[in-house]
Amino acid sequence: MAVTQRDDRLAVDADSVVRVRLDQWLWAARFFKTRALAVEAVTGGKVHVSGQRSKPSHAIRLGEMLRIQRGTEEYVVMVKGLSSRRGPAKEAVLLYEEAAESRQRREEINEQRRLQPPVSPSTAGRPTKQDRRRIVRFTHGND
Repeated sequence: MAVTQRDDRLAVDADSVVRVRLDQWLWAARFFKTRALAVEAVTGGKVHVSGQRSKPSHAIRLGEMLRIQRGTEEYVVMVKGLSSRRGPAKEAVLLYEEAAESRQRREEINEQRRLQPPVSPSTAGRPTKQDRRRIVRFTHGND
């Protein structure tokens, strides 16, 4: 909240009370660990405000819808509170409300990923002497 000194002693700038930078809000709501990561996501097109790409300096308002892509997860949230200060996770959850469809879709994708077999087989460590000979034969041919 911006307060200025004038003849009437205190004049509150109401516009600063209801607006926070997008990157600050994403950081305060704990979607990203640092503000630099939040800025990178916004400039990279991973965050959309009301269906459109935005700048990190966009002044976010109450009631705006955000679509946030974080890795393989996608969140669709509505801004419920404004904060430029990063607090505990319990307070951060109060800053937004996630759409039920978004939460359900994320849970389904996580369940599918959990049920799928691993993409690559796990190795037991370093190759044995026999494995090394096979690798050499494969890469260099049968010389």
